[in-house]
Amino acid sequence: MTEKLKVIDLFCGAGGSSYGARNAGVQIVAGFDMWGPAIQTYKANFPQAKVFQSDITAYSSKDIREIKAVLGQIDIILASPECTNHSRAKGAADKSEESRRTALEVVKFTTVFSPKWIIVENVVEMQSWHRYDELLTTLRQLKYQVTPVVLNAVAFGVPQSRKRLFILCSSSGEINIPTPTQDVIKPAQSIIDTSGKYNFSLVKKKGRAERTIQSVERAIAALGSKTPFLLIYYGSARNSNGGWQSIEEPLRTITTLDRFAYVTPGSKGHLMRMLQPEELKLAMGFKSDFQLSKVNGLTRRNRIKLMGNGVCPPVMQAIVESLTSNS
Repeated sequence: MTEKLKVIDLFCGAGGSSYGARNAGVQIVAGFDMWGPAIQTYKANFPQAKVFQSDITAYSSKDIREIKAVLGQIDIILASPECTNHSRAKGAADKSEESRRTALEVVKFTTVFSPKWIIVENVVEMQSWHRYDELLTTLRQLKYQVTPVVLNAVAFGVPQSRKRLFILCSSSGEINIPTPTQDVIKPAQSIIDTSGKYNFSLVKKKGRAERTIQSVERAIAALGSKTPFLLIYYGSARNSNGGWQSIEEPLRTITTLDRFAYVTPGSKGHLMRMLQPEELKLAMGFKSDFQLSKVNGLTRRNRIKLMGNGVCPPVMQAIVESLTSNS
């Protein structure tokens, strides 16, 4: 029996990359993150993996060598460095260079572990970072073939439009870029729970923001009064699309905050509720076996943040399968 390839996940979050990689048939050996809710969720879903709750930017080369002595040889490093300070969602706010430098931690781990493959995930805007080329050059100097690629999760069976940058690295010089796995695009409708277990409120109730009511009215004018739809509560998507989207389209990109409401006709007027963490989990491409709502101590806000910061597992599964296909 062929031994499974071994993987560590840096800045692992809830474990989207690890979950996708595991579905590709590899063994998840360890996850690293400093945020408590992420570590709790990771432990619940990867009980056989070692978990390091720490700031890896503080690790010295000696520290990493000691970790390697415990974990053994690793075949793949997955890494999702902090992305907020690259993202356009940050807007005009000051960007933290310290935060963006977390991407360079991948180099420190690579120097010690010398894995066969490295996969770095981040927002597309990372490509405009002034040290982005330095990162690619350094990885190439470590004798890796390096190929950046932007992939949209919607092409891999995820009911969400979510473009992300993936920096694919191979020590063998062979890099197979994954091709889309789905001919049929999954709509947002596929993740909406219509069982009735979640509570709704009337759209036109006292205290409801006028802007919200206007978005609802625009959607009804476009779709008719009998068709459910989603409200979008963020940035350019709200401004350019009238603040709503059809449930027959993939969900817009999930963020770290509560930003989507489901609106449906009711006997006394249209009703609405926010999408729930379990629905957002499905919109990220996780399956029902992934534990999120049952992890003790996680607030609703934390669950949403974990999903908004996450990696869509089907995309990572396709990447790992493509990179390791010739091994």
